[in-house]
Amino acid sequence: MDYMKLADLLFPNVTDTPEDLEQRYPQRSLPEGAIVTRMAPSPTGFVHLGNLVMGLTAERMAHQSGGVLFLRVEDTDAKREVPGAVEVLINTLKHYGISFDEGATIDGDSGNYGPYRQRQRAALYHVYAKKLVQNGMAYPCFCTEEELGAMRQQQEANKETTGYYGKYAMWRDRSLEEIQAQLSAGNPWVLRFRSTGSIENQFKFDDLVKGKLTITENDVDHVLLKSDGIPTYHFAHAVDDHLMRTTHVIRGDEWLPTLPFHIQLFKALDFKLPKYVHIGPLMKMDGTSKRKLSKRKDPELALTFYKAEGFPVEAVYEYIMTVLNSNFEDWRRANPTAPTDDFKFSPKKLNPAGSLFDYAKLTDVSKNEIARMDAQKVYTLLTQWADEFDPEFADKLKADPGFATAILAIGRGGKKPRKDIATWKEAKPYMGFFYDEYLEKPVFDAKFSKDTVLTALEKFLERFDIADDSSVWFDKVKAITEEMGFTTDMKAYKADPDAFPGTVADVSTFIRQAVTGKTNSPDLYTVMQILGYERTVNRIRAVMETLK
Repeated sequence: MDYMKLADLLFPNVTDTPEDLEQRYPQRSLPEGAIVTRMAPSPTGFVHLGNLVMGLTAERMAHQSGGVLFLRVEDTDAKREVPGAVEVLINTLKHYGISFDEGATIDGDSGNYGPYRQRQRAALYHVYAKKLVQNGMAYPCFCTEEELGAMRQQQEANKETTGYYGKYAMWRDRSLEEIQAQLSAGNPWVLRFRSTGSIENQFKFDDLVKGKLTITENDVDHVLLKSDGIPTYHFAHAVDDHLMRTTHVIRGDEWLPTLPFHIQLFKALDFKLPKYVHIGPLMKMDGTSKRKLSKRKDPELALTFYKAEGFPVEAVYEYIMTVLNSNFEDWRRANPTAPTDDFKFSPKKLNPAGSLFDYAKLTDVSKNEIARMDAQKVYTLLTQWADEFDPEFADKLKADPGFATAILAIGRGGKKPRKDIATWKEAKPYMGFFYDEYLEKPVFDAKFSKDTVLTALEKFLERFDIADDSSVWFDKVKAITEEMGFTTDMKAYKADPDAFPGTVADVSTFIRQAVTGKTNSPDLYTVMQILGYERTVNRIRAVMETLK
C-alpha cells in the first residue's frame, strides 16, 4: 500500500504539516510544575453538579500551581447540541466562581491556543489525520450502517465482544484500487485508527485518583473522523490537549474504558501523554444503598437547582471542597475565617470510588456561610436572588434597604450568630412578617381563653414604651405575668404545672404572635424596635379586635 498516495487521496486540500502546527501552538512559558488543564463540556444545555466538581478540581490544580485553566467546548456531536447551551454553560460556571484564564466566551474566544470550539478546529484534526494515514496508522472505512448492524448481530450471536476489530475490520487491509473506486463513486467514509494492540496484553498505568491500574490493550479500530470530517471525542481530545499544551486531563471515570485507546492514540501521534485525573461519580443514599446521582431522578444534580433554591455560591463551593478533599473540614476548623483558596487542594485526596452527596450537610454548610456574612452582604445577595426568583419580594426589600438590612442584622455577628437561613428561599418565611402584606393571622394555643390572651395584650399596651431598654421591657412582661397569676419561675412550673395557669413564656408568646403572627421569631424586643412604636401597637390592637 502506498500510504502517501492514500493520504493525498483522502486529504487533497491539507497542506499544513504537524510541524507547522507545533510552531503555531508553541510550548507555554510557565513556571516549573505549573499545571495546564481544562473544562471541556459538551453544549447539551444541562450543566450538572459533576461539571462543578470537575471544574473546581481543575481550577484548584491549575491556579494553585501557577498554571492555566481554559474552557474548551466539545461540540463535535451536533445531534446532542442545544441552541444557546454554550451561553448557559459559561454563565452558570461564572456564577459559581469558575474563572478561566482563556478559552471560549459568549462573545467568541480569548487566548492564543484557539479556536476553543472543536467544530471550528476541523482543519487542525485533518493535518494529524493525514499524518496517521501516511504512517499507515489510519485508513478509510466505507461500511454502511446495515453492514455494521449485521456485523454486530453476528458477534452477539457468537457471544463475541462487539466492535470493529480483527476479522471484523473489513476495510483494514483493502487495496488502494478498492478505496479509489469507492471514492470515485462518492461513497461516504469514516477514518479509522489501525490498532496494533491485543487484548492478550496488559500494562500498568498510574492515575492521579485511582492509583496504579492494570490496563488491557485496545484492539478495536475506533473511528477518528466521522463521515462529515468532524472528529470523534477520542481523536479531538488527543489533538487539542497536545496543541493546547494540556498537562493534566480531568474527567469522570466513565471514560476509563476508553483510556487504553487514548494512550495508544497519543503514542501513535507521537504526543506526550498528559497525566489523567479520573473522578468517581457523585453518589447519594437511596434507602440503605448508594447509587449515582441521576439526571432523571434527582433534581439536585442540576446546578440550576441550587441557584433557584438560593444556595449562596460560597456555600456550594465550600461544600464541594468537603466532598473533594476529606481533610478540608479539619483545615476549615483550624482556619475558620481563611479564604477557601488558601486550602492546599490535592487530587490524591479524592475518593477513588466516588463521593457521597449529602443535601442535609450542604444545608448545614450554607447556614454557617450565611451566618458568617454581614447584614449588607446578605441583603445584596438576597435581593439579587429575589430579583430573579421572587420579584414581588425583591420590590419589598428594595423599597426600604435600611429597614431590610436592619431585619437581616438581627442576631448577626459575635461568636454565636443566629443560623435561621440556609437558603435565600427561606428568607421570606423567616422575615416576611415584618411586612404587613405577609403578616399571618395568629392562631393562639386553644388551652388559653380569648379573654386571657386579650388581658395580656391589654396590659402590655398599657406599659409599652419603645424607649425602654431590653431589660426594662422584659421586667414589664414579667410583671404582667405575675398580675395574671402566671409564674416567672420556670422550675416551679415544671415541678407542679397544675399550680399555675401558665408562665412568662406563654405571655411572651401571646405578644409575639400578636406582633409577628408566629410562635417563633427572632428576638421580640429587637423586632419591636425595628417595627417602631406605631406599627407594633397597631398590630397588637388589630389582633385584640379579633379577640373581643
